[in-house]
Amino acid sequence: MLYVFNVVLPVFALILIGYVCGRAGKLGASASIELNRFVVWLALPAQLFSFAANSGWQTLWQPKFIVAFFLSCLLVFLLVLAASYWRGRDLAAASFNGLSASYSNTGYMGIPLCALALGQDGLAPAIISTFIVFVMFALATVLIEIDILSHKKHHEILFSVVKSLCANPLLVAPVAGLLWAFTGLTMYDPIAQVISFLAVAATPCALVSIGLFLLQKSKAEPGQAWGISVAKLVIQPIIAWVIAGPILGLPPLWLNAIVILSALPTGTGPFMLAQYYKADGSVISRVVLITTVGSLLTLSLFLWWSSGI
Repeated sequence: MLYVFNVVLPVFALILIGYVCGRAGKLGASASIELNRFVVWLALPAQLFSFAANSGWQTLWQPKFIVAFFLSCLLVFLLVLAASYWRGRDLAAASFNGLSASYSNTGYMGIPLCALALGQDGLAPAIISTFIVFVMFALATVLIEIDILSHKKHHEILFSVVKSLCANPLLVAPVAGLLWAFTGLTMYDPIAQVISFLAVAATPCALVSIGLFLLQKSKAEPGQAWGISVAKLVIQPIIAWVIAGPILGLPPLWLNAIVILSALPTGTGPFMLAQYYKADGSVISRVVLITTVGSLLTLSLFLWWSSGI
């Protein structure tokens, strides 16, 4: 449990720092807005590009694991999407909720946690899962664009969606990183250093921004964030285990990895996407906080259980 706590604590602490600084007036209302812009347009794209550009293709091709993790994400996404849309008839809001329930914090928490719990062999599934959450991110973005452009004709919607996706830095960056990795070229050191500087700022700035955002009053029902959090921490890991174990029969290492990665708290991606579209991020910010704290218990229980089998 100690190493789970050690990984979760910095996430919670950065959110708390943002909240306390906002509450004390050390960071004003404009700080959250400017931090969001910095993360969305500079820091997070640099992080996504760097991650994609430095991943090897051979290690990432694990078909059964890819299918199992993607299906667990997709099923939870669709479940929460359908429930949210049925209640509010708002496809964009439902898409944000679905993404919040299926977007694991694989980069910041998944990689170190898998390395600690499973050794160096645990890095491969963590890296693969990070690319899969990119796919979920893109799917949610498409649905949000369709909702925003619903008043237009079909061909206009298609053109506008493609145009918006190509202009979204959170989607362009990992694709550009993959293309760069495919070339096999070595990046000019000063440029690589600039990207590295920006990349390391993405997570702390995003988490501090969430802490600032928690100060704002939310019109959403408190139960909504709790429902999404239960889907993320409980339902998704169960679905992932059923698909990976009884159905596909993955080896123990990959089975344990997929449950750990599915049980991770919600990452900052959905919140940053909401900020990009100037949508209400209050539910997402609370989901990030609830799942971050709750994952300390759920992940510890799973690791204790898996160590005895």
